[in-house]
Amino acid sequence: MKVILENSLTERDELVVWHPYSQGNWGKFPIGISHGEGSYLFDDEGNRYIDAISSWWVNLHGHCHPFIIKSVLEQMTKLEQVIFAGFTHDPAITLAEKLLSVLPRNQSKVFYSDDGSTSVEVAIKMAIQYWSNLDMPKKKILAFKNAYHGDTFGSMSLSSRGPFNAAFSSFLFEVDFINIPQNSQEVQILIDNLQDDYAAFIFEPLIQGTAGMRMYKADLLNQLLVGCKNKNILTIADEVMTGFGRTGKLFAMDYVIEKPDIICLSKGLTGGMMPLGVTTCTQAIYQAFQTDDVLKSFFHGHSYTANPLACTAAIASLNILLRRGTQESISRIENQHRDFVKRIHHHPKVLNAASLGTIFMLEWKVKGGSTYFNDIRDKLYAFFLSEGILIRPLGNILYLMPPYCISQEDLQFIYEKIQEALENV
Repeated sequence: MKVILENSLTERDELVVWHPYSQGNWGKFPIGISHGEGSYLFDDEGNRYIDAISSWWVNLHGHCHPFIIKSVLEQMTKLEQVIFAGFTHDPAITLAEKLLSVLPRNQSKVFYSDDGSTSVEVAIKMAIQYWSNLDMPKKKILAFKNAYHGDTFGSMSLSSRGPFNAAFSSFLFEVDFINIPQNSQEVQILIDNLQDDYAAFIFEPLIQGTAGMRMYKADLLNQLLVGCKNKNILTIADEVMTGFGRTGKLFAMDYVIEKPDIICLSKGLTGGMMPLGVTTCTQAIYQAFQTDDVLKSFFHGHSYTANPLACTAAIASLNILLRRGTQESISRIENQHRDFVKRIHHHPKVLNAASLGTIFMLEWKVKGGSTYFNDIRDKLYAFFLSEGILIRPLGNILYLMPPYCISQEDLQFIYEKIQEALENV
């Protein structure tokens, strides 16, 4: 049993904090982290961990990046917060300009919120009210099976039904879920069966994260998006996880010809420095809210909407992302992942292994099939922590999503420990 030091972070935490995705009295204690630097986290006992999952997919450039810190500190001396209803400021405008310069060209307006879940809430409200404002009300929503779009009520409704939202099932609005098509013929059947009474189709482009890093083909998604456009159905790309280089391109939608009407962004948006959510949309959607009828306004906002410090962190992170050195690091991680997939693909314990950009996944072969609650998760989590690596498996799905600053040597060390786990865990 782990010895808890008097007045340690762990001991103090146990008395007062309720952690996400956990239950009380479960016999496991959180690790007290004292500081971070680059791709490393350090606990209050002096142990070092390689952050192989970018602290829940948010940390693009490493912990405590000096350029982001410097930018935020400078902004702190100018303006830390102002109501965004009726006011504006340079960081919000500059960030919107920079985002629209790198997003698909059909995107025209930027709406700020707080995180990934709220960015999705904004998107679905935009889509539904868009049709209402045009006096063409549509209430049906389309989404993929196994989807995950967040933990607030709207985003839960858009997510696949299961243990995570079972307690709230009677409160969630109805959504039609479809299988991710495996070939062009399946896409065409889906399109042929679609009616034009759907307000929107929301999707995680190319890879479903929480579902177990399930990947699918860009050409099939493109075909489906064209079909939705022809049926007058708005499309919403949830790029909360995939945005800002995770898939090898700046955005997953860069792999697809047909562009979405609405895009949701968060996680890597500020480089992991602080919370911020963004929902972007086309000019046509924005225009539907610009009328003399006050009841057609978009009644949505947050106290910290477009917080100047968060916007400043996002500007700094985007500037780092666009640097040549960062893009070279993304390509290097992508190539290392591909090589590792080839090395372990045929291992008897590997049911599937794949990579997309800086994302690597391995499906561990287990009895009873793949499930989030398989106990191999706890064994793998403990094994990697003991080796100084933070990996948080999704049940029997082990994945890597490292910060772009991770060294070639550290990534190779992680691969070696995965191979060791395949032999011994």
